[in-house]
Amino acid sequence: MPQLDPAPWLLILVFSWLVFLTILPSKVMAHIFPNGLTLQSMKKTKTNPWIWPWH
Repeated sequence: MPQLDPAPWLLILVFSWLVFLTILPSKVMAHIFPNGLTLQSMKKTKTNPWIWPWH
């Protein structure tokens, strides 16, 4: 059964992980976001407690 022969599949697995760990992170980190980040205010908003209509 050729599926049990690990020789070609192991090499494919190793090369695919090398691609994932070396090439792709640099491409992802080089991505530029089209919109800049906006800072939210540090002021806390007042929240009212929920009043349940039953007891």
